[in-house]
Amino acid sequence: MKTHEFLALIRQNPNKELLFRYAPEKTVGANYHITEVKNVTIDTVDCGGGTNFWKETIVQLWESPKEIGKQDFLTTDKALEILNRVDSIKPLEKEVEVKFEYGNAQFHTAQLFVHNHHVAGGQLIVALGINATNCKANGTFVNLVQLESVSDNGCTAVSVCC
Repeated sequence: MKTHEFLALIRQNPNKELLFRYAPEKTVGANYHITEVKNVTIDTVDCGGGTNFWKETIVQLWESPKEIGKQDFLTTDKALEILNRVDSIKPLEKEVEVKFEYGNAQFHTAQLFVHNHHVAGGQLIVALGINATNCKANGTFVNLVQLESVSDNGCTAVSVCC
């Protein structure tokens, strides 16, 4: 989901509780806060020597240990107010992927993608999840190497992506 799509989603669902599901049947606690919003630039070189460049928005969610047991979730209105305030200070990249950074004692900290969302009563529930890693050079490097000498693990002697 793009940043502008997430902003539109919360605008279209005013005054609903905003819940984030980070695993099946596991929801970020009502004691969460949006503690940081990051405009991130990724500038890489992959294992095939190709360069890659993209941007992301990362919204950090943190559960306050002082508010354990809190029952009322952050509302979409409050989340929008926070994100608008951030945007006025440091403009958000609207056309880029939005991810949510979250972790707790039972779940490793991760940057999670929006997989889907639905409305249930007075709640907007955003389902987060991981996407598998992939070799960006997977289709490219094979064309660049000679397939003459293959080692025991199946990699060519000149392959750099194994």
